[in-house]
Amino acid sequence: MKSFDSIDPNPSTSGRLVKTAVSPRPIAWISTVSEDGVDNLAPFSSYNYVSPSPPVLVFNAGIRDDGRLKDTPQNAIDTGEFVVNVVTEELVERMDQTSDDLPADESEFDHANVERIPSTDVAPPRVVDAVVSMECTLYDSMRVYDRIAVFGEVVRFHVTEEVLTDGKIDVRKVDIVGRLGGPYYTTTAPTDFDLV
Repeated sequence: MKSFDSIDPNPSTSGRLVKTAVSPRPIAWISTVSEDGVDNLAPFSSYNYVSPSPPVLVFNAGIRDDGRLKDTPQNAIDTGEFVVNVVTEELVERMDQTSDDLPADESEFDHANVERIPSTDVAPPRVVDAVVSMECTLYDSMRVYDRIAVFGEVVRFHVTEEVLTDGKIDVRKVDIVGRLGGPYYTTTAPTDFDLV
């Protein structure tokens, strides 16, 4: 077995190792609104939940060399609000387009032709075609080396009825997209392991 020092002179080595080993990673397609009122939409595959009840989510993003944050974490911290939209296979191409680097005064919703709908409790809009959206208020944020981790408490869930069975999200009805190592993605395909 080969062993790797995590403090490698080439940070891309340890980065690739951890991103591939920790996979599949769900993708948070996060909508925010800037303090100037511009709708922002961007995908983050460094994302998960940290508390189920009350529900708290976390995503993180790199900090630029000049110390500035990307628009999404900056907007979430400035306004205290964001929405996590779940990415399914039919949305993956538009999701990818929203990762383009646009000026802060341009909306990725418009750039990628993604239809928006108003949220109920927060200002950022939701993605119309997302089967699940979670409206969040800022719980906290913290710097971790060259990244910023943003925590959001879910204040409202929106779930399309087509993916529900007995009032619960049925993973057999949702083809959620996840990120693997490198340029690879996957979708959910539940397998029944006999682990009783």
